[in-house]
Amino acid sequence: MKELEISYKIKVYEHLKEMNEQDAELLQVAGVATELSYSPYSNYKVGCAIRMEDGSMVKGANQENASYPVCICAEGVALANASANFPGKAIEAMAITIRTPKGDSHAPVAPCGLCRQNILEHQNRQSSPIKIILRGEQGEIYEVASIKDLLPLNFSGDDLPQSGS
Repeated sequence: MKELEISYKIKVYEHLKEMNEQDAELLQVAGVATELSYSPYSNYKVGCAIRMEDGSMVKGANQENASYPVCICAEGVALANASANFPGKAIEAMAITIRTPKGDSHAPVAPCGLCRQNILEHQNRQSSPIKIILRGEQGEIYEVASIKDLLPLNFSGDDLPQSGS
């Protein structure tokens, strides 16, 4: 038996002013995107902003449904928006944040497993890392260099049998 150790680094910022201007702006746009959330059941408003390689930005917000499995996460909305409006362009960075009724979220919010897999598919398709920036409503800001840092033992098309094999 052997043990496998998996590690990665997270940059932690105390304030927006510590970040580069582009990333701070992206996180602020994600905050604005929370206002687009349709979340009458949970009141958990998630906003996502994506910066494309040409500097363009797209937003997404979670969209709930009384039938919970039909809900769409903010990250999925933003990724679909980016794919539909900027075909063939790479995603440089993605910022995710939340807004709650009490405004008391201090912990950075991370994408769910489904969204991590979805982001990974985009990252693999473009063959370049997508920087992920995470924040609650206040408090520390986390930055990871790639979605693979949040999904180290990932599943991709390379794991599927090739046709004719």
